[in-house]
Amino acid sequence: MTAARAPSALIDAIDPSRERAYARDLARAFGGALLFTIPLLMTMEMWAAGYVMDGVRLLAFLLAALPLLFFLSHYAGFRRQRSWADDLSDTLVALAVGFIVAGVFLTLLGVIESGDGARRSLAQIALQAVPGAIGALLARRQLSADGGETGREDQASYAGELFLMVVGALFLALNMAPTEEMILIAFRATPWHVLALIVVTLTLMHGLVYSAGFAGQEEHDKPVTAFFHYTLAGYGLVLVTGLFVLWVFGRTAGQSPGELAAAVVVLGLPGGLGAAAARLLV
Repeated sequence: MTAARAPSALIDAIDPSRERAYARDLARAFGGALLFTIPLLMTMEMWAAGYVMDGVRLLAFLLAALPLLFFLSHYAGFRRQRSWADDLSDTLVALAVGFIVAGVFLTLLGVIESGDGARRSLAQIALQAVPGAIGALLARRQLSADGGETGREDQASYAGELFLMVVGALFLALNMAPTEEMILIAFRATPWHVLALIVVTLTLMHGLVYSAGFAGQEEHDKPVTAFFHYTLAGYGLVLVTGLFVLWVFGRTAGQSPGELAAAVVVLGLPGGLGAAAARLLV
């Protein structure tokens, strides 16, 4: 009697409508992963980075990305559930989606060939899987027909807001850091260029979130306090994120402190825009 009741209870516990909704969310996750990573998947510098990046840098990148993905899933996971177990599940599924999308399309584009070693192929895929996982987690918020209603619309804490800025900075920094143009711009920049970039980046970060009238724009009754509390603090995290990404791609080697500072500030421009966009989108 007990044995016969167990399969029946299992069948009763399966909600067909919930399973269909999860299947749609999973399909949306694949779409989000592809949309977010297609520029990287078709960028030669990213292909080269997968070939030459040493294991320590790649491992450090993946270990740093895991907690970011986990907490991103708490605010923008592609399922409505919000327990820590569900957040962990979303994180693992998003990573799997990122690996699958990167592996399939790098192979389809001829970047990964049968003669490549397993380590090189895995490194190339892993490097692209992280932005793919970010796209998978943001897919429900940005691509769903219900306007991103995830059941997670509670206000993020101060730490949560700063964390979202780091995620946005990381994503855009990944698009720019591998390119030669970043180093060329930093090499040609004078101290006045660097100072101007800092001022412009801070202005854009603050204006996009509080003044430009975009969807998701925030209101604050004390704009000066908001500047120091959010924008300036977030910009500091953007610079730290940029420095880390430059190190991951081997861009810090052989540079003087002044050259490295210029490169970090240059990368801080797209990183700052990504940080501001993350607060608007998530």
